[in-house]
Amino acid sequence: MAAQAHSLSYAGCNFLRQRLVLSTLSGRPVKIRRIRARDDNPGLRDFEASFIRLLDKITNGSRIEINQTGTTLYYQPGLLYGGSVEHDCSVLRSIGYYLEALLCLAPFMKHPLKIILRGVTNDQVDPSVDVLKATALPLLKQFGIDGESFELKILRRGMPPGGGGEVLFSCPVRKVLKPVQLTDPGKIKRIRGMAYSVRVSPQMANRIVDSARSILNKFIPDIYIYTDHMKGVNSGKSPGFGLSLVAETTNGTFLSAELASNPQGQGAAVLPEDLGRDCAKLLLEEIYRGGCVDSTNQSLVLLLMTLGQQDVSKVLLGPLSPYTIEFLRHLKSFFQVMFKIETKPCGEELKGGDKVLMTCVGVGFSNLSKTLK
Repeated sequence: MAAQAHSLSYAGCNFLRQRLVLSTLSGRPVKIRRIRARDDNPGLRDFEASFIRLLDKITNGSRIEINQTGTTLYYQPGLLYGGSVEHDCSVLRSIGYYLEALLCLAPFMKHPLKIILRGVTNDQVDPSVDVLKATALPLLKQFGIDGESFELKILRRGMPPGGGGEVLFSCPVRKVLKPVQLTDPGKIKRIRGMAYSVRVSPQMANRIVDSARSILNKFIPDIYIYTDHMKGVNSGKSPGFGLSLVAETTNGTFLSAELASNPQGQGAAVLPEDLGRDCAKLLLEEIYRGGCVDSTNQSLVLLLMTLGQQDVSKVLLGPLSPYTIEFLRHLKSFFQVMFKIETKPCGEELKGGDKVLMTCVGVGFSNLSKTLK
């Protein structure tokens, strides 16, 4: 029981992923009680159990205890091991739910991670694989995580509720991370996108592209939206379509927005024209919020800054999302790191919403299992 003394304890099912990821990186055990205790169907959901199984696969020597009703979870992290892994994700959440956590953990494995994830590639809740590929990978490269084996590839696309998608993610390991100074987002120079359709007419994707361009063409000429129509086994088990857009700036900042159609048999049917227009407006809103990192990757950049060498890192963000605010609280309890937060009101040179400049000194985290070359 002595080991339990410095373990952190929480209540409730919110932010479960954050807590488990930070516990794994900091090596501090965590106990989470009262997980949906008052719910008609108490305890961990299928997708959370699947996430815990994934953590178990990529670590060595983790101790996981769950009580009979699934309302209490004790997690004592082992060492991050990596290697070649395959995992079937729950179709209740998209692969992005699992990938977001893997992006935080993969650089610190003992062996380079090469993982195949199966499930839903695009849904309406989590960031899609397309957006993570376009925004999170360039962000990791800023911290010095790069190499030939660094890739994220969609082998098959799968829409909810059936899923059937398949994604390959491989990431090299690093001993330490570089500190970063991301304070000038630059100006938008081009917009790229991907309109996809599976098990519906390929014409759907073209209709999405036309309606999205009708809005974006007013702002910038350099727009290219690819259409991706997967057939046969590669198209998963359910019909659907959607669009992901990414705006790139002159300083290599990527801001993203995305929308997907309603799952088959749920909600009203969405017209591809409406979806394209709404997604274009979401992208414009993201550009207005601005910053050097878009709102999906705020917590990832703050985590990488925390784990950097003992040097100052700075990043300019748009308004902080509620998820990010909770993440900052967790960083304080797991790593004792406090960020200096300065608000930058929208002045002459900064267009758009109010920005926040986040500054911290890294904890000097180093990959213990990586030997010095």
